[in-house]
Amino acid sequence: MLSASSKQGTSEPVMTRIDHSNLLMRWRMLKDTLARHGVAVGGLGVIVAITLILVYLLWVVLPMFQSASIDKVTDYSVPGSDERTLHLAMEEQALVGLRLTDAGRVIFFNTWDGSIRKIVPLPIPDDAQITSWAAGTPARRILAVGLSNGQVLVFQHDYQIDFGEARVEGGKPVREITPQIKYPLGESLLQLDEQQRSVTRLAVQSGEEATTIVGLAGEQQIQLLNIRREESFLGDDVTLEETRAEIPRTSRGAISHLLLGKEQRNLYVLSGRDELSHYDLFDKETPSLQQHLALFGGDQRVTSLEFLTGDISLLAGSDQGRVAQLFAVPEQRDSSKRELRQIRAFDDLNGAVQDIAPEYSRKGFLAVDGEGQLGIFHTTAHRTLLTESIADTLQQVAISPRARAALLQADDRLYFYHIENEHPEISWSSLWGKVWYESYDEPEYVWQSSSSSNDHEPKLSLVPISFGTLKAAFYAMLFAIPLSIMGAIYTAHFMAPRMRQTVKPSIEIMEALPTVIIGFLAGLWLAPFLERHLPGIFSLLIIMPFGLLLVAYGFHRLPDRIRHALPEGWEAAWLIPIVLLLGYASFSASPWMEATFFGGDVRIWMSEELGISYDQRNSLVIGLAMGFAVIPTIFSIAEDAIFAVPKHLVQGSLAMGATPWQTMMRVVLLTASPGIFSGVMIGLGRAVGETMIVLMATGNTPVMDMNIFEGMRTLSANIAVEMPESEVDSTHYRVLFLAALVLFAFTFLVNTAAEIVRQRLRKRYSSL
Repeated sequence: MLSASSKQGTSEPVMTRIDHSNLLMRWRMLKDTLARHGVAVGGLGVIVAITLILVYLLWVVLPMFQSASIDKVTDYSVPGSDERTLHLAMEEQALVGLRLTDAGRVIFFNTWDGSIRKIVPLPIPDDAQITSWAAGTPARRILAVGLSNGQVLVFQHDYQIDFGEARVEGGKPVREITPQIKYPLGESLLQLDEQQRSVTRLAVQSGEEATTIVGLAGEQQIQLLNIRREESFLGDDVTLEETRAEIPRTSRGAISHLLLGKEQRNLYVLSGRDELSHYDLFDKETPSLQQHLALFGGDQRVTSLEFLTGDISLLAGSDQGRVAQLFAVPEQRDSSKRELRQIRAFDDLNGAVQDIAPEYSRKGFLAVDGEGQLGIFHTTAHRTLLTESIADTLQQVAISPRARAALLQADDRLYFYHIENEHPEISWSSLWGKVWYESYDEPEYVWQSSSSSNDHEPKLSLVPISFGTLKAAFYAMLFAIPLSIMGAIYTAHFMAPRMRQTVKPSIEIMEALPTVIIGFLAGLWLAPFLERHLPGIFSLLIIMPFGLLLVAYGFHRLPDRIRHALPEGWEAAWLIPIVLLLGYASFSASPWMEATFFGGDVRIWMSEELGISYDQRNSLVIGLAMGFAVIPTIFSIAEDAIFAVPKHLVQGSLAMGATPWQTMMRVVLLTASPGIFSGVMIGLGRAVGETMIVLMATGNTPVMDMNIFEGMRTLSANIAVEMPESEVDSTHYRVLFLAALVLFAFTFLVNTAAEIVRQRLRKRYSSL
């Protein structure tokens, strides 16, 4: 009984320990399971988050690449009588249309149903008829009619909007718009031709101070009348000063078009089939001929001629459905002179181009042909956004100031269309190709998203800022990779353990330094310092390596008892004061070298002798500052990879007679190469995406120049600078998101390629 009870008593603790062990095992398995599922969920969450970011970027970007679309609102008989339509126009809201007729009446009507709102007869004498008409810059809404007695009437259509109580139509509030006709020069007629010959062709422009009228009198002479508004000192007396001139003709062909630029200086006369003459009216009394050319080489006849918005480019439509854009560029023989040249053309219409309607504030236009086809185009993007048949034939087209509606006339009917065309400026060529912009000497890559002018030509090439991103990363990695990898090699393999315990955490803690502080110091201290000591930077590249080699040779020649007095692995501590001394010597000698070898100013010397410009905030500053920020990342990962190489590999190599350096190069680096490569790629990713340092330490100039003394603008910095100023859902806004998508794609592809290379390196050297 005693022995049985003893056995029973001793078995209870054993069972308790077994149960406790089972409980601990189950708890460990539960924790392992939770950890495994937690890591899986976290990984899937990261993948889902990245995918959602990509989807959102695509959702914002893709609408830019949609083509234009039009929706027919209504069509109706031409409002008013059977009089011939000279001109069609619309006010800003596209609610009221204007029709100028050859009987001298201005008919205002509702665009959505054609009902007449107001008819204004122009003050034209009973014994005179309208023989020509002209429209000035659309934004000014100036019109003019030429009469059979040599007189001209200048008038302006205007619209008063009542911002009080809005009436409701169709459940929507509608502001009351009151159309009216104004006479900026008074209702009295202007005598353009003193011989009272019929004005058969006409051009007009009117500004704050002057109005210029050019007309063809009796199919023979081109007359110019400039009226300048002069105010007295107190502003209570206004006089009109007239200047008249006769413009010599350069062609015997019939003149079909006269165009006058909004600055009232450039006059274009089209005669014959396609002969264009360009006159400079700077001196109104003696106009000078600048150029005479054939627009289509004589094989096509010009049927329509208009200015593109801004009045820098000409749009010429031909009888074969071509619309060509021309503007002035340097002559091939003499670059100091400029000549009109065809830059691009659109061949998407089938019949003769009957009318061209430029957009008011963008570089796009509408064109209609004799076969009833409507085309929507954009010049900068060189993009045909839409071609669609409307009727059997079309004679005229008008576009609303906001480019959201169009009026088209086909015989005795008007068609009113709504236009959906939000982002015509975007095309593959405008984003990634060279574009020949107005007033530029040649095609270029340009980023200039905004301007003070309403008729600004958007320059949204992503090439300069993508180039700047790669340039900044290149110079940063050029500075960071050698220092970080060499430092990691020495720290992990040659440095004394006690010194490594101090050096490694000190370098790693550099990564916690905010990049805004680094950018601040780089922009306000480092950039001016480098500018003052530029020769010292060059001399440092020579003095430092040769100085260290000389010191190492001298140290090697010292007696053994002195050399062995320095503990092994502490050589770096002994070199620190020598490095500082050599750096101090280089920068101290900088003023002397600048005065002796570079005439007192190395920047002027580089500009005059080498043709290299110098910007204070340049790529050299970025390389030093951003390299300083990237070094801890590469160093830490590379050092860990080198230090983690199994010791038996190192000891085996040394035991076989290899030197420490041979062991490092042929064993350690090969084994650690996947980790070192990962560190370099992570550092490159950080350099590509860095924002604050680039933002504060460069001039943020989107130039394409590998010159180390020039600045740049990167994708990330461009987004940070311009996103707060962009209008939501505008083209500029979406292009910035496209820049973010490019940055996302670049880092994704680089990281994917890096991971593939790392896995191959790991597999290749895993057997060591």
